[in-house]
Amino acid sequence: MFSVRQKREIAEKVEAILRETGHPELPPPVDGIKFLLRVEGAESWSWAEIRDNKSVTNPGVNPHNEKQDQR
Repeated sequence: MFSVRQKREIAEKVEAILRETGHPELPPPVDGIKFLLRVEGAESWSWAEIRDNKSVTNPGVNPHNEKQDQR
């Protein structure tokens, strides 16, 4: 559903939003926040799982998703 670049950008923004809460139970910034976000698309076959960037060191590439990214 999203390109690798888009997933990485989304993950950065999600972590920033979580950091902004200042919640005392979050790990220190150097460790990063582990999370998994599932996005449901308009169709049952359209979905994406976005994990924190530190957890994804070698992302799989879906050529269809990469083609849809216009940047």
